[in-house]
Amino acid sequence: MSSDIFVGDAEINTNPVTIEDAVEPRILEEVMQSSYLTYAMSVIVSRALPDVRDGLKPVHRRIIYVMEKMGLTPGAKYRKSAQIVGEVMGKFHPHGDSSVYDSLVRLAQEFSMRYPLVDGQGNFGSVDGDSAAAMRYTESKMSKVAPFLTKDIDKNTVDFVDNYDGSQKEPRVLPTLFPNLLVNGVSGIAVGMATYVPPHNLHEVIQATLHLIKDPEAEIEDLMEFVKGPDLPTGGIIYGKDDLVQAYKTGRGRVMVRSRSTLEEGRIIFNEIPYQVNKADTLIKLAELIKDKKIEGIRDIRDESNKDGIRVVIETKRDASPEIVLNQIYKLTDFQININFNLLALIQQGRQPKLLNLKEILNEFIAHRYEIVTRRTQFDLDKTNAELHILEGLKIALDFIDEVVKLIRGSADKTDASNKLQERFKLSERQAEAVLNMRLQTLTSLDKSKIEIEREAKLKLVGELMDILEKPTIKTALVISEIKDTAARFKEERRSEIVSLRPDDQSKEDLIEAEDVLIQLTNSQYIKILPIDNFREQRRGGRGVSSINPKDEDWVKDSVVCNSHDYLFAFTNTGRVFKTRVFDLPGGSRTGRGQAIINYLNLKEGEKVTNILTIDKSEIANPIGSLMFSTKLGIIKRTKIEEYISINIAGKIAISLDEDDELVGVGHSRSDQDKVILSANNGKTLICSIADIREIGRTSRGVKGIKLGKDERVISLQLSQFDFVAEESEEEEASPAADNEDNTKIKTYPSLMVITENGYGKQTDLAEFRMTARNGKGVKTLKTTDKTGHPVLVEILYGNESSLVVTTKNGITIRISPENINQMSRNTQGIKIIRLEEGDLVVSAGIN
Repeated sequence: MSSDIFVGDAEINTNPVTIEDAVEPRILEEVMQSSYLTYAMSVIVSRALPDVRDGLKPVHRRIIYVMEKMGLTPGAKYRKSAQIVGEVMGKFHPHGDSSVYDSLVRLAQEFSMRYPLVDGQGNFGSVDGDSAAAMRYTESKMSKVAPFLTKDIDKNTVDFVDNYDGSQKEPRVLPTLFPNLLVNGVSGIAVGMATYVPPHNLHEVIQATLHLIKDPEAEIEDLMEFVKGPDLPTGGIIYGKDDLVQAYKTGRGRVMVRSRSTLEEGRIIFNEIPYQVNKADTLIKLAELIKDKKIEGIRDIRDESNKDGIRVVIETKRDASPEIVLNQIYKLTDFQININFNLLALIQQGRQPKLLNLKEILNEFIAHRYEIVTRRTQFDLDKTNAELHILEGLKIALDFIDEVVKLIRGSADKTDASNKLQERFKLSERQAEAVLNMRLQTLTSLDKSKIEIEREAKLKLVGELMDILEKPTIKTALVISEIKDTAARFKEERRSEIVSLRPDDQSKEDLIEAEDVLIQLTNSQYIKILPIDNFREQRRGGRGVSSINPKDEDWVKDSVVCNSHDYLFAFTNTGRVFKTRVFDLPGGSRTGRGQAIINYLNLKEGEKVTNILTIDKSEIANPIGSLMFSTKLGIIKRTKIEEYISINIAGKIAISLDEDDELVGVGHSRSDQDKVILSANNGKTLICSIADIREIGRTSRGVKGIKLGKDERVISLQLSQFDFVAEESEEEEASPAADNEDNTKIKTYPSLMVITENGYGKQTDLAEFRMTARNGKGVKTLKTTDKTGHPVLVEILYGNESSLVVTTKNGITIRISPENINQMSRNTQGIKIIRLEEGDLVVSAGIN
């Protein structure tokens, strides 16, 4: 039985369509691939990646455009953010109000945007991760820089496309006047790709843009003369010039960013936080690291940040090194981060993602600006020509006004009048319309002349606009002028500092300021360095200031004034020597002991440092001369300095010592003309020529230098090139006015300064001393009494020393000018230079 039905001449098949007939066979893999790519490209182009020309994602572009259309310019009143979000969501971005408001909030955050595009009023969040207030509470308008993104948008400068439902038109891109992609940066994650462009300084980027316009063949290295590196909203220090070059050349790279910090006495202060780092979370992590003992030496953490800026104060423990603690903080927390460049953006009218280098980004922007200027000029030209066309018609009408009036009066209606005007005077329809709309006042001679003047002005403007379109040099000059004007309005100093080398690549010497410091070594083998400026200069007889806490039950054994870039040689009681840089030694508070020296030198059990010597870095690079050693029992030794330059972590043998002997002094001799000056605690000094002491091996014992009695010991070894009178006699000369403490003289240099354990001191002209043979008793240095005590320091002064730093057993330190210490005869006891507490003694001194 047939199921066909005939209606007239048509045949209808009433058989039902089967599933097999409706299904188109396709390979599943191809369907999934096609669907996924369609979705991926939609996310990439419509949501996640910025357009290289204006540096904006679609949601940000829509927010700025809506605010422009709402009249929310910088001079306007604020409007509720909820109203702006509603306009954006309802007309252009149907993805939920939270996504729109979150984007608007970011555009208003000064810690997120280098140049915020939204001027927000109310709570827009914080660097601690606090959320912004609800959009019904906050208010917004365009920032001062935002109008430079939309300028001339109403002059057909950019293409407009349908919105999601075809009811509105939105710009495909904004006609920005500056390279916003680089200036404000952007981050985004698409499907299978991501972008991260850090913010830069607007003025620097524009200067690079102008340079590239003038010299299209410029290399990226040339552009980096202007674009030094990212300029982050939160400041910080960016390390690695080579890394920046790599990033700008390839579009990918990584640089290190550190919070800027300052070290004060016992405190580390952070005044900046790395870009996009949550400060509150970072401090919580730091507290956990302290609790887990992964970072030690921190006593307290305080967040003193306020509306004026960030201030995080970290109090270190008294015996901790702030430098070491700071390095641990950088290593283990987000006070140091890496920024990963991924300069991915949409090109080809926002249709294709591409990884770009610095030059390509700027070239894309420059091409965009040329297109904007061309389209704007063409728009102005078309508008001017249209206006000129009307003026031409009005001029013709005014030239034949009587006939025009008669013709109009004789017409049946407006259409008839228009047709007659077009036919009689060869006017266009628009010109005829303008004549018919002409007011009676235009018939006056004055208004007739105004029309003529306006016509001439329009003709001139047409010529200028044609020049812009037809003459590339004029167009280029206009592009440059507009970009320059933008730069002039927003010139701002950099916030981020650029450092050429990463901390791992940098020599520590490059990071540390060369300054005069005081090294103090205590009896319990603690060591520290302090800036010499910590001790203000006093007059002789002052009390000094404490440089160690008496509660530590320790005292200063040795102190040396030197430069922070010098090398320190530490000699031990076993005759070994170690070498390190002065700046590698721990700092500390003025009253702290510092750090145990065993943490910095590979000492054996029971081994102690007895002497320290500093040598300038230039003399390590080019070693000259020899090291001169003296022991407390009067043994001296001379060895070439080359034998001590290469010292590994295990140290080297410096001198062989007798069982009951120990090293007292080490000096660096640079010439065979040097004189060896040995001073003992008996108040005598022996001077002999270093040429009489032959150089011997590093592990040798040495020879007898000075004869000593029972309980007498050497306290000082000095080297000088002063020409002493050579006499072989060891008899003591009579010294006039031996007991007269006021036997002062006019100072002459060099002089020998002596300081006693009870705080007495004096200078004596070196000319009063004579040179004797080695292994003599020496001549008197000063008159020792119970009042003065035994000498503890003998130092040669040359008249250019700025200060004397004296340290006592109880850690009292005084800094005085050598000029305040009188010059007196050899056989005098000197004058009081420091007042000591009962039981305290001078143990060391150094010259700055």
